[in-house]
Amino acid sequence: MMFVSAMSICLLINYAVSAIPKPEEKRVLDHDPLSHAQHYQNDEHNKQYDHEAFLGEDAKTFDQLEADESRRRLGLIVDKIDGDNDGFVNLSELKAWIQYTQRRYIDDDVNRQWKTHNPNNTEKVHWDTYRKNVYGFLDELASHETDHPSDEHFSYRAMMKRDRRRWSIADRDGDDELTREEFTDFLHPEESRHMRDVVVTETIEDIDKDSDGKVSVEEYIGDMYRQGEPDEEEPDWVKHERETFTNFRDKNKDGFMDNQEVKDWITPADFDHAEAEARHLIYEADSDADEKLTKDEIIEKYDLFVGSQATDFGEALTRHDEF
Repeated sequence: MMFVSAMSICLLINYAVSAIPKPEEKRVLDHDPLSHAQHYQNDEHNKQYDHEAFLGEDAKTFDQLEADESRRRLGLIVDKIDGDNDGFVNLSELKAWIQYTQRRYIDDDVNRQWKTHNPNNTEKVHWDTYRKNVYGFLDELASHETDHPSDEHFSYRAMMKRDRRRWSIADRDGDDELTREEFTDFLHPEESRHMRDVVVTETIEDIDKDSDGKVSVEEYIGDMYRQGEPDEEEPDWVKHERETFTNFRDKNKDGFMDNQEVKDWITPADFDHAEAEARHLIYEADSDADEKLTKDEIIEKYDLFVGSQATDFGEALTRHDEF
């Protein structure tokens, strides 16, 4: 058997860890397709949510712009949102823009990963190819495992098992290969109706610490709040979340959220995230209460729309093809 030094194994692990998400970071769905941030955090309005919803995912470069230049470019983007060129941004125009930025992020992500796993741009990608690219390092480690592999090693194997299940569900024709459309469903299951059940399953697995297949109020709270000292009083927002769990989440009043109740929580029927966010932004920036926004109103609320921590839309501010 080929000898591999401890240093080689360490380098292999470091490479692998840098190539894929850390186990604790690989959450399926942040319960909202528009942003990874919570809209209200500790009972406080979190503008980061609005930035990501309005801007999309890749705006780290936005921090490189001076404030005056950022405002100037924001003004240019407002012109793009104003589809009928009447000088106002109405609800439908703002909603369409938010949907566009979200779709662009997904398309960019799929394009990037499709090229990585399918450099020859064939019609389909096989599971074996994806597995080797993402988790192949586990095969090398397996041949040098001790009797007590690390917790991180177990975590990556659990991630691979989860990806395998999600891959099989995305694979509509069952040939173990994914078309580009199926690959999109695999990467972004929250965007596909037929993938919703696996989203629910993975969410329960993330939160259900005692593995009883349901979510207790303590597990629900524990997913968003970590208590400090044992005798530390819970903040008011946590108490409010407990009431929300009891009064709204736990519909059959058995003290837990089952599969259907979790589904209702993270993928509520008849709730349009883009429209809700567009309404929120108009409400916050509409100084004359006419239910539409002028460019001046948007620029005045610059920190709400873009701020200094914006994401994908911030990239739009630096894209030469859009200006």
